Parts: sequence; structure tokens; C-alpha cells
Amino acid sequence: MKVAIIGGTGSQGLNLGKRLAIAGEDIIIGSRKEEKALTKVEETLELLKEYDDIKMVGMSNEDAAKAGDLLILTVPLAAQKATLQSIKEFVGEKILIDATVPLETAIGGSPARFVDLMEGSAAERTAKILSKTGAKVVAGFNNISNSHLDNIPEPIDCDCLIAGDDNEAKAQVKELVEKLPGVKCLDCGKLEKARMIEKITPLLIGLNIKYKSHYGGLRITGIDF
Repeated sequence: MKVAIIGGTGSQGLNLGKRLAIAGEDIIIGSRKEEKALTKVEETLELLKEYDDIKMVGMSNEDAAKAGDLLILTVPLAAQKATLQSIKEFVGEKILIDATVPLETAIGGSPARFVDLMEGSAAERTAKILSKTGAKVVAGFNNISNSHLDNIPEPIDCDCLIAGDDNEAKAQVKELVEKLPGVKCLDCGKLEKARMIEKITPLLIGLNIKYKSHYGGLRITGIDF
């Protein structure tokens, strides 16, 4: 399966790509500009040269969406709509994991504050934009800090909460998520639950700022999942 990370040249997308590539996934790093994707992939392959059989290529977001079997959106809120519009015709009925979090930074504010969206959540906005494509949108990877992803090869001390309206799609996402070392994936229910999942991120950012950490994360206890 080819996993295409749309907007994957930012720190979150690229580090997620590294982790999944190390886990054996075939990764496509997408970018608004293909040249940037190619450069970032070249740099990443050099960093990961100690690992065998790393599969990672760079493409434009449009080509990545076309070539990928499963898509992951890792862009800031301000770029979400434009990015989705640019790939919309290539998404089809694929699974799209939306890691977007509506942070106040989108309007020049604090990363520890949430912006309320008319659709309820960023993931629901994605589902609305892609409603005519048949895409299966799942909220996921919202609460795992970039520092955890970047701390290779250490395990990630954080759970991943997901939400979506298609149970089969969520099962595939859970399988992918749990390829990250140390991460367990919890299905929180329908896509509307993304409204709560996304709001956890600014809380974690605020805690990391307050306690001068980069690794604050979320663990769910007392539930066998």
C-alpha cells in the first residue's frame, strides 16, 4: 500500500513519513511544489541511510493524491481548504486521514488556543469539501507531537485517537497507526467526535509550554483496546 502524505514537507508530515517508512510502508511525500518534495525526500533518505529498504519518493500534492492508496493530510488550518481543492479530483473513494487542528495560529494567535469552525471540526470540514468524491475521512494523528515523531528510534509515549463514519476505513487506519512504535489507536466513534479530539491538541501544547517540555502526550487507561 502506498501512503501519500499531502503537505508532507512540513515537520509533522515529514517525521510521520519517516516513522512509517521505517515501519515498512511505501511513502509518498507531497508538496505544493514538486521540487520541494524531491529535495526533502533526498535529505530524508540520507538521514535514514542506516535503515534498509526505505521507500520514499517526492511528488506534487496532486500527483501524490493520485498515486497514493491512502492519504494523510498534514497541513496548517490556513492551507487546508486550498490543498483539498487542489487534490479533490484525485481523491476518489480513498481513505483520507486528516491531522489538521484548528489552532489560533491560523489567525495570528496562540498555538495553545482553539478556533471554532462552522463545520464543527477540521475533519468535518474536509468531509464536506470531499463529500461528492466518496472519500472516507478519518480524523487521526492530531495529538501526537512532532517531537515524539522526530525522536527516532525511541518509542512514542502517546495514544492516537481516531474518529470517522466508516468502520472499515477506521480499522485500516488503526492498523497503520499501530505501526508506530509505542502507539495504540483508539476508535472514538463517529466523525463528529473529531470536535473533541482536535481540542486536545492546544491543551497539550499549552501544557508543554507551561512545563517546558516537548513530549507531553495523551494515554488512555482502563480500556482494553
